Amino acid sequence: MKLLITGAGGFLGRYVVAEALHRGHAVRAMLRGGAKDNQLPWINHPNVQIVRADLRARRGLVDAVKGVDAVLHLAAAKSGDLYAQYAGTVVAAENLLTAMGEAAVRNIVLVSSFSVYAYQKIRGFSVLDEDSPIEANAFERDEYAHTKLVQERLVREHASRNNWNLVILRPGVIYGRDNLYTARLGMQAGKLLLRMGAMARLPLTYVENCAQAIVMAAENPSASGQTLNVVDDEMPSQRRYCLLIRPYLSPRPTIVPIPLLVMRSLAGLAAMTNKLLLGGRAKIPGILVPAKLEARCRPLRFSNAKIKRVLGWTPTYGLMEALQRSTSEEKPAPASGLASAAASAPAEVAA
Repeated sequence: MKLLITGAGGFLGRYVVAEALHRGHAVRAMLRGGAKDNQLPWINHPNVQIVRADLRARRGLVDAVKGVDAVLHLAAAKSGDLYAQYAGTVVAAENLLTAMGEAAVRNIVLVSSFSVYAYQKIRGFSVLDEDSPIEANAFERDEYAHTKLVQERLVREHASRNNWNLVILRPGVIYGRDNLYTARLGMQAGKLLLRMGAMARLPLTYVENCAQAIVMAAENPSASGQTLNVVDDEMPSQRRYCLLIRPYLSPRPTIVPIPLLVMRSLAGLAAMTNKLLLGGRAKIPGILVPAKLEARCRPLRFSNAKIKRVLGWTPTYGLMEALQRSTSEEKPAPASGLASAAASAPAEVAA
């Protein structure tokens, strides 16, 4: 297959390209204009074609899409205000879908997020799976949750209207080299890490495991129409994961445990004060917003049964091996596909 991968230069995208190469696919890797590519080990691989495009504008997108068998859409905005994230996530998806229609490409894998779930509506210690409720009003959460919900709805409606093959993947917390910390641990305050919800499980997925699931979703025709959560088999508690990654955080934080019940009381008081006295206009820390607190810290269990059943996917790397790969000084190649990618690259690129 020939795969167009958007967001190819990002943390997840570079591993998805490597996995696709490892599985024998040709890749058209979409990078934003001006993005540095000298750190991408597969940049000179003979089966990689680089295209420079900004999904926020339609110029050149039809040519970028034309001739591929499927699109793996990873690109999204994760920071900035609502307008910036809307442009980078929703407008970008709309422009990509328009280009796919003009180029007669009918297969798309959308990488969404666990942020779309309505955590306050899910009973504590129950199982979050693909049938769990999604947010009705994500403005109470944050811009990222809102734009990912709109993106999902837009892509789903477009695919249904045009009879396209669509798979939506919702990864949990994607971790790997230089991306070990997650806001689900609580909140960083200088050298302090305020950890709350100690026994809450983290829906982790190691970046190489996640990349494999994404490419498999494009390969498997029976996955069309499915929404699949991507989480690994090992989901440690906040407490355990925090202790495991603490030596690798800089500066190494002092962990301050705070009971979740206390944080819920503080968040409730902050929300009430903001609403009654400040008209809801105050900008308060996310951890003191009840909806955000529950999204980060509500104790839940998570299932990967559906993705295993539909794709036959099983995480390649367990937690401890994934952490070793993420923290080793020799920087092992991200995903086995880079071994072959590096073989075709100049020595300075393969290093």
